[in-house]
Amino acid sequence: MIKISSHEEFEQYLGKEIGTSEYHKITQDQINLFADATLDHQWIHIDTKRAETESPFKNTIAHGYLTLSLVPYLWKQITEITNLKMEINYGIEKLKFNQAVIVDSEVRLTVKLASILNLRGVTKCTLDVELEIKDSKKSAFNGTLVFLYHFM
Repeated sequence: MIKISSHEEFEQYLGKEIGTSEYHKITQDQINLFADATLDHQWIHIDTKRAETESPFKNTIAHGYLTLSLVPYLWKQITEITNLKMEINYGIEKLKFNQAVIVDSEVRLTVKLASILNLRGVTKCTLDVELEIKDSKKSAFNGTLVFLYHFM
């Protein structure tokens, strides 16, 4: 795990891969809880019997936004950012879902620092991210996410 406590320390990773998280298994329970939280109960996510016969994946799949929502959890496995007043999810510049994540698949996040700016004391980081699926050549998604870090 990389520890970062200032803009200057973050800047050292510009253009470099910062790291890769551990694998996280996406279970049916997690998919069901996400469906309840987002009110998205599409059968392809929650109906295991129907998915066996009607889904091209022959199983349920995670919501794309469920996989995206794992970014903060997985990012914190890669970095420990300290000396903060606040951190903000600022935006998504681009995101492409490449492949469905079948229930019980394991995913992990790889992050590269694409750009960093000091905006009058606020660090704006643009991160290139990829969510890999274990034993798959194609990733679940890749994109560019933007975070603001208010260091003390």
